[in-house]
Amino acid sequence: MGFKLIAIWVILALGAATARAAPVEQSPRPAKRADVVLARAVAAPGAATASHRAPRARPAQAEATVDSSSRAPGFAAWLRDFRARALAQGISGAVFDRAVQGISYDPKVIERDRNQSEFTKTIWDYLDTAASDLRVANGKKALARHDTVLDRIEAKYGVDKEVVTAIWGLESAYGTFKGSNDVVQSLATLAYDARRSAFFEEQLVAALKILEAGDVPPRAMTGSWAGAMGHTQFIPTSFLTYAVDLTGDGKRDIWGDDPTDALASTAAYLSRFGWTRGQPWGVEVRLPEGFDYASANRENTRLPSQWAQLGVLGMDGKPVADHGRASVLLPAGAEGAAFLVFDNFAVIERYNTADAYVIGVGHLADRIAGGAPIQSDWPRGDRALTFDERQEMQRLLTGKGFDTKGIDGRIGPLTIQAVRDFQRSVGQAPDGYASLAILNRLR
Repeated sequence: MGFKLIAIWVILALGAATARAAPVEQSPRPAKRADVVLARAVAAPGAATASHRAPRARPAQAEATVDSSSRAPGFAAWLRDFRARALAQGISGAVFDRAVQGISYDPKVIERDRNQSEFTKTIWDYLDTAASDLRVANGKKALARHDTVLDRIEAKYGVDKEVVTAIWGLESAYGTFKGSNDVVQSLATLAYDARRSAFFEEQLVAALKILEAGDVPPRAMTGSWAGAMGHTQFIPTSFLTYAVDLTGDGKRDIWGDDPTDALASTAAYLSRFGWTRGQPWGVEVRLPEGFDYASANRENTRLPSQWAQLGVLGMDGKPVADHGRASVLLPAGAEGAAFLVFDNFAVIERYNTADAYVIGVGHLADRIAGGAPIQSDWPRGDRALTFDERQEMQRLLTGKGFDTKGIDGRIGPLTIQAVRDFQRSVGQAPDGYASLAILNRLR
């Protein structure tokens, strides 16, 4: 996310360490199949389709010429059929024809879509980059450079400016890597492809509605290969629902050099889902000897003062302040860092449901604000499980009577619980950490 474009996508996961069911169709970013060990499974997002502006009616015009790649000779015919469906949803013929003028089927987009699951990262490797010294330093500079705008955004939407800045940093390296793919071409390619055609056709229609509203010219609508756009990587449906025009120029411009509208749109999104200004996303804590690791469950919430009575204390040895109810999160099991996470953690999850991403945003925001690095050690001797290994773990767990309710390679809540039950059966701390050591023990 923000460190080269491929890393923008590397954290949306099939693997997971702790999870409730992810909220469906709320993320501003497209679902990915790439893996970070311990990040949570993601349902394909989509957003409401209604724009805050009514489309302007224009007469249909003659169909534009489209370059149909020899790699997909049916693409031009599909686009002709899609034109009728788009116009039936309020897109004018003139806007459609300008949008598709000169586009072609892009086989590189399909290749990227097919190969996402090959990428793996552990949470500590991800955080080493997400909150690197360079990214923290650049975040502080970005915050200072845009302080007036960010103060205005914080006051208007009630979202801490460091968090908005951190999302900007992870999504596009503070505007450095926004993506240069033609969004209409990428989405048309993905919509033509059969694997997730309905989702990407919805995104393509939304992109056309953005063009209809006049927010951006067609060829200036650039983004990632999967259609995420601008400084903070909104997909088109989410743009329609949440993007705002803070500059007052009549356009919601998340693509240009001025990041104002993009940052305000991100804050508006977080505000919409209940951000509490001044509440931490989470606080690193020390766990007592004999801690009941089964209690590290997102549904098990207590005030920090109540956790303190159980020996869960801040890294300074003092109780964490009562910012609200919190749960214990162990993103790398008993051998890694532990956190008390608050409601704002779940709000960032709306942006991206991977635990690694949420911790990355939260920790980067803390560092930008002058906070300390994570103090606990990570099990750096471990490596990320491959997709095949995660499936193997699920098969072995189920075969031993710890049913994961499916063999899909996604380490979500059911698999985590199965791991906990297996750990109890062999006398291990039930932290639910789906590690290589657990897989070897199962073998």
